[in-house]
Amino acid sequence: MNIWLNGAILDADRAAISPTDRGFTLGDGIFETMQTRNGAPLRLDAHLTRMRRGAGVIGLPLPRLDYAGALVATLEANGLRDAALRLTLSRGPAPRGVLPPAAPTPTVLISAGPLPDVTPVRLVLAKVTRRNEFSPLSGIKSLNYLDSILARQEAAARGADDALMLNTQGRIAETTMANVFLELNGNVVTPPLSDGALPGIMRAEVLKAGAVEQPILPADIARAREIFITTSLGIRSVDEVEGRPLGDFAIAARMRAAIG
Repeated sequence: MNIWLNGAILDADRAAISPTDRGFTLGDGIFETMQTRNGAPLRLDAHLTRMRRGAGVIGLPLPRLDYAGALVATLEANGLRDAALRLTLSRGPAPRGVLPPAAPTPTVLISAGPLPDVTPVRLVLAKVTRRNEFSPLSGIKSLNYLDSILARQEAAARGADDALMLNTQGRIAETTMANVFLELNGNVVTPPLSDGALPGIMRAEVLKAGAVEQPILPADIARAREIFITTSLGIRSVDEVEGRPLGDFAIAARMRAAIG
């Protein structure tokens, strides 16, 4: 695999990031994952807007570079056209300590790989941790994913593919890596951002297609006729939640057809 690292295309096995990089030592950075089609990133403007917003939240100065050109160059270096791209920005190398340096040198890394499958998933409600809807980090793609990792490990131990995460008030926020949508009483609903949901790029598209924001409780999960999850890489149906089978995938299929 070839990567784009600080302006150069390199063999991933030979590339090096400083051991003092704050992305490695402290999780100090942000990232975006995006889908490409026919060699071009989809919804790039939305991704870059969210990246700038996330950088502003953590006070990370963004390097001035041709992000679109770097993304396409990474695709071409890997011989890919329909793929998944990840753009990672860390605050870069720095001395020990929590306080960031006054003039950081950010690290920019771009990697590419095949798109994941879109087969239906099995969900459970995470018990090991909760999502903090009061944290400013709940609204950005931070490099620190430890809460999600704990919940995903729990899901795997329980034979599921992903976990629904509650917020501190006991309402559904999202899964460990995706926004979640339910069909309730004829409406397609998703948790509001104020409940700890990430402002997903595909989430925004589904909202434009007619879904609405609504607080969601675990009891709603138990009565939903259809559930699906969304990431920038696609829309996936849920065929089981907390051991309850779900067989209706019609809305997810309609959304895939409408949004693309």
